[in-house]
Amino acid sequence: MTTAYELSPPRALEAESVHVLREVAATFERPALLFSGGKDSVVLLHLAAKAFWPAPVPFPVLHVDTGHNFDEVLAFRDRAVARFGVRLVVATVQDDIDAGRAVEETGPRASRNRLQTTTLLRGIAENGFDAAFGGARRDEEKARAKERVFSFRDEYGQWDPRNQRPELWNLYNGAHRKGEHIRVFPLSNWTELDIWRYIAAERIDLPSLYYAHRRRVLHRDGMLLAHTRFITLLDGDEPFEASVRFRTVGDATCTGCVESTATTAEAVITEVAASRTTERGATRADDRISEAGMEDRKKEGYF
Repeated sequence: MTTAYELSPPRALEAESVHVLREVAATFERPALLFSGGKDSVVLLHLAAKAFWPAPVPFPVLHVDTGHNFDEVLAFRDRAVARFGVRLVVATVQDDIDAGRAVEETGPRASRNRLQTTTLLRGIAENGFDAAFGGARRDEEKARAKERVFSFRDEYGQWDPRNQRPELWNLYNGAHRKGEHIRVFPLSNWTELDIWRYIAAERIDLPSLYYAHRRRVLHRDGMLLAHTRFITLLDGDEPFEASVRFRTVGDATCTGCVESTATTAEAVITEVAASRTTERGATRADDRISEAGMEDRKKEGYF
């Protein structure tokens, strides 16, 4: 008598992601893992370590540094790459501003978030990366819902949602010419709740921003923004102290937080399970520039 063997939903997601990571390592010459220090990229690096254990992770991590990062995230990034023993490649937005390849926005609502595209494409080209792992998930935002696991990018790094390849039976086509590359999203089928349940089960360390803590914040454009050195106060802005946590981590000028008392992964799971808004929809001002803001940026080469 044989016994049916079936993976639990979290382990099925893990197995799918590990398969994608190994597929890329086996078929591409120079992959890299895009690492922001956010929860999704942290989970992705954790999965990569599991996928290739006991060997080390066989590719570097690439961080696009806007210069407007949260201090806690940069400190965590350095600890993480040291713990996993991976090579860190940093591409800085400031270098592109200094070289005239990007023009910094001005004004009290200025952000460097959009400038990341130029820096990302330069980092990929200068290092000859032919595949770049990203932690994007389809439940985050409607443009990301259009992504395949293997997302083809042309010689300009651009994404055309109409020019993507079928992925029947989890078969992936990574064929590309010199100068083209593939963005790879092993977490495509995960949700925010899946991510947090996995973090709790695997006891994955995260930047402290993801858990409730007290900090000075201010109301702006329907969000709570952290009052950091990168924020210019407007008339009427009145910073105050509150217990908050971040659902996503990005540029400090456009990443909001939510009021919370959740200081553990289990408590965050309870909050996420009750939420009816995705983390980007609730806390990312950069997605509100237009109805198709994310899709327009992705077509230019954004994450």
